[in-house]
Amino acid sequence: MITDLYTERLHLRKMTTADSLSLFKIWSDPNVTKFMNIDGFSNEDQAKEIITYLDKLSQKNKAIRYSIVELTSNEIIGSCGYNVLDFENALTEIGYDLARAYWRKGYATESVSALLNYALDSLNLNRVEAKVEPENINSIKVLQKLNFTFEGTLRQCEKSKGRFIDLSVYSKLKID
Repeated sequence: MITDLYTERLHLRKMTTADSLSLFKIWSDPNVTKFMNIDGFSNEDQAKEIITYLDKLSQKNKAIRYSIVELTSNEIIGSCGYNVLDFENALTEIGYDLARAYWRKGYATESVSALLNYALDSLNLNRVEAKVEPENINSIKVLQKLNFTFEGTLRQCEKSKGRFIDLSVYSKLKID
């Protein structure tokens, strides 16, 4: 599994515990975590725990998470990756988040495009999917820009922050 992906403005590199302070700052913003299945973090150790957990999944080829680094500033501006890697069924589920200062600048679209291309071309997966809360309009716009297909809404399919939530499913297939 490749640990570095590059785009015109970004370096997506495998997340490490050295990234914990930068990611803590992002994940402690309630605007960023509003549609994530985590509460905003209150200390850096929470970020280290998540990163360690994700690293264990990566070692088993079950998932991989990248820190999104802006090339010009060398700052970590978010994270993205494959939440699930299912090679038997040739599919993955992606996820992404950005620091609020970087919203509406095309960084999410650029990151997801890199994940999409790598999954379909290099990993030879057939399906890339994203599950998004229907109220998460900005995330939905990213998927629409990249021509993901809306497949439907799974009603109250997941418990997040103490309540059952709906998730809309979007996908892109190799043949699309």
